[in-house]
Amino acid sequence: MKYSLLSNCDLKAIDALKEFHGGAKKITNTITEMRKLETRKAILKDKGFGDMIADAEALVKQFPKVNDFEKKHNIVYNDKLGVATSQVSGWQGAKVTHHAMKRIAASAKEAIPCYVPSECISVVALTDNYIYNGDLMATLAMTENIMGASKFCSTNLIGIPHPTKRFTDLEKVTGRTFEIAPVDEHNSALILKNQGTFFGNFGGIEVANDNHLCYLDGVTRAALANGNDFFLNPSWSSIIAACYYGRDIPNLTFKVSMLLATQNKMQFKMLLNIINEYIRDDGTTPIYEINIGNGATADTFIKCAKALDESGIKGVSLSAHMYINPDLGMADFNWTPNAYKVLESGTNITYKYESDGTAREMDTMAAYFMSEEDRDLNAEKIGDVIFYKSLKASQDGMDFMKKGIKPVFGCASYEKKRCCD
Repeated sequence: MKYSLLSNCDLKAIDALKEFHGGAKKITNTITEMRKLETRKAILKDKGFGDMIADAEALVKQFPKVNDFEKKHNIVYNDKLGVATSQVSGWQGAKVTHHAMKRIAASAKEAIPCYVPSECISVVALTDNYIYNGDLMATLAMTENIMGASKFCSTNLIGIPHPTKRFTDLEKVTGRTFEIAPVDEHNSALILKNQGTFFGNFGGIEVANDNHLCYLDGVTRAALANGNDFFLNPSWSSIIAACYYGRDIPNLTFKVSMLLATQNKMQFKMLLNIINEYIRDDGTTPIYEINIGNGATADTFIKCAKALDESGIKGVSLSAHMYINPDLGMADFNWTPNAYKVLESGTNITYKYESDGTAREMDTMAAYFMSEEDRDLNAEKIGDVIFYKSLKASQDGMDFMKKGIKPVFGCASYEKKRCCD
């Protein structure tokens, strides 16, 4: 007997949540509108980010170009090799991103230029303040519209405080009950019973009972208010719910975290079965990207890529960490040799930097969980960390190019843009 992953009651609750936010068509159209640079600039001017955005538009004109390196070294790409898409994590808000842009612009005059990563990852709690005060939108405008990153991934930490009324409204809409505790007179938070351990609270992994509905609610609010269309998803239940929720919202996508532990082909196929159960009519899925776990070998990565290709599921990319934060995994972790094996086999990879491998100040997981006030105070230090991670991604990308492997960076790192605003 095969069991459906979501019960009829689950489906009704998820459908009700979607309708509460206006329905699939409204969500889709709103995301599209909120992703336009002119829309974002008009809103950001009113929210006090106008000067920052104007400066970002000036800075990007100074960015170094991949084309110059290609011409200097007579680069010829080998179509039989895989394509390497660059990804850097730690884009922790507008001030941090703006400072990193200054460093990238300045690198045009340095011996080793820094390019814009094609994909950016952020682990900033989706609080109401971050979602609605312009900070997230300014970050998106700089990364996506101005620097031309193809994706910006936000992270919904389900244990953060929200107005107590929000939980009451969700209970009325979905018919489910959430275990919450008051934080202050007006706000409450989900009770995470494993929060005494590191992994109990990280990234909203503890999605017990019906907490996946809170995850989807937070994602939708960020999407509607900012046009954010890509979200980290580290929980089996929230992945299942997201696959169903996003079936009729084509511009809402998710990245499966390596913390889910897709470390081998068996686990990867489990994930493919989930995706396939709620596949879209066109063969695509809301799951845009899957991070293969740090324990996987190059051979395992290639086998997973083949399984994905054989599945017929369209539009999913696979990523792997090159370096990781010193407090997230083993010391001296370096997956780069594996990346070469993957690419030389003709398999595409999104090569990701949680660290540049040097354990710099603020190159820690703790920097992801700072208060908004502390993050602003340390914006330059965190911005430096992003710059050095992007620089390492650029250096490795240059080495790829010399071997005929095509890397992909953000549009602003090319003379002629490869994508649109």
